[in-house]
Amino acid sequence: MERALTRRCAPTSPASGRGKWSSRLDLSSHIPSIVAAVITLSLALALPTQAEELVPYTIVGDGIPDSLTGSPGDAARGRALVLARTTTCILCHSGPFPETRFQGDLAPDLGGAGNRWSVSQLRLRLVDASRFNPETIMPSYYRNDGLVRVRRNFAGKPILSAAEIEDIVAFLATLRD
Repeated sequence: MERALTRRCAPTSPASGRGKWSSRLDLSSHIPSIVAAVITLSLALALPTQAEELVPYTIVGDGIPDSLTGSPGDAARGRALVLARTTTCILCHSGPFPETRFQGDLAPDLGGAGNRWSVSQLRLRLVDASRFNPETIMPSYYRNDGLVRVRRNFAGKPILSAAEIEDIVAFLATLRD
């Protein structure tokens, strides 16, 4: 009985040159689809526990000057969130995290983020990256309206809480060259 997936043909011995079916499956052509499915599933599993109602904020120029929580975030918690593969940054970005393998390469390196952007600018980029680039693939982590491709059970809910946004902002602001 043949399997639906393609199998590699491996020689039975170097001298014979004859092949037989190997038990290894060739999944190399499916890697992009597998990665996309893992990211989607990770976000889907993590989102329900993090949703909350949005607090109002004011955009001034190219940033949100005031903390969403009224107080600064915790950089240590922010670092943990940045490195969490289930929800945030490390899926697409790389950075000065030598202990973390398999960092993303779809978006800019986070090294020096604290030099490139102010706390206010970092906050707006996390809240709604589409304000800077309408075609961005970066999620709007603290929006719940006007979004496309949102699963029905996640509609109307932000990906990250206000406290998580502030924690990530606090950490990214420490990343200086």
